[in-house]
Amino acid sequence: MDNLSFYRNKRILVTGGAGSIGHELVRKLLEYDPGTIRVFDNNETGLFELENELDSNKIRPLIGDIRDKDRLLMAFEGIDIVFHASALKHVPLCESNPFDAVKTNVIGTQNVLDAALSKEVEKVINVSTDKAVSPTNVMGATKLLAERLTISANYYRGTKRTVFSSVRFGNVLNSRGSVIPLFSKQIQKGGPVTITDKKMTRFFMDIPSAVELIINAGRISRGREIFILKMSAMNIIDLAYAMIDEYAPRSGFDPGDIGITVIGKRGGEKLFEELMTKEEAEHAYENDEMFIILPQKITHDDPFETKRPPSFKKANVEEFSSRKAYLLNRDEIRALIRKIQ
Repeated sequence: MDNLSFYRNKRILVTGGAGSIGHELVRKLLEYDPGTIRVFDNNETGLFELENELDSNKIRPLIGDIRDKDRLLMAFEGIDIVFHASALKHVPLCESNPFDAVKTNVIGTQNVLDAALSKEVEKVINVSTDKAVSPTNVMGATKLLAERLTISANYYRGTKRTVFSSVRFGNVLNSRGSVIPLFSKQIQKGGPVTITDKKMTRFFMDIPSAVELIINAGRISRGREIFILKMSAMNIIDLAYAMIDEYAPRSGFDPGDIGITVIGKRGGEKLFEELMTKEEAEHAYENDEMFIILPQKITHDDPFETKRPPSFKKANVEEFSSRKAYLLNRDEIRALIRKIQ
């Protein structure tokens, strides 16, 4: 079954739908002729702008917060599929406001899961991050808990039809608060471009690729999976140099005039990121585009591996880390930058 056949006439709700990922997800889902898309967010201005930009009678903007379970229960009435993209995602802000991160990323996610079970939603797809793998910061730790809560919900649903899965991203190029808008503003001002460490590497994907992963996961998920797109990695300093070469002339500067300053790692930051641990790799399957991590069997009568999609084979990987991944060179990074403009 293709995406159009699966999503046609479905009643869909997107939490965090006014954010960078949520906005594009709503736009793309409209192409598959759903019955309705409820866009749930506490960003009134973002909802207003999304509704006016997309101009579709299928969109229903809902102001609400995932911390409010009663509001979620109302919003989930009659819904088939939930894409849960609402989260606090900025590492430094979560470090300085840890319990707010817990209230949104952990308690808010549990509210989403409880509401989905109560209203017998067909599927819930939780949007996660590579920072949930071996976390060293509050944001990553809360997103790891959100992943675990999502997968575990499959084991206490009883006879209800709802299935729960997650998708795990690297950094999303040009999303709000990401490094590309920051570097761009610094270059426009004549520099310097600030990086935290010359050895820092990251996984990157563009917004359309991230959304495609979410939509495909929603179609093929059967519950308990973590979906990971096979994505590129790069050294942050190479990204800085590539952006200086690309953007400095547009602002009237010579690339050689824009300096780079190393400011040191922020609290909770890693030098590299992981999308899959060695332990997870033992239970991973892959096709050309993505990995699926399946949980270990909990009981002897739970042959979950037989439920994997037929196009996937056992993955031949030990881990998926930006420390060991192929790193894009500066020419490849410049080509990627041009693609997202």
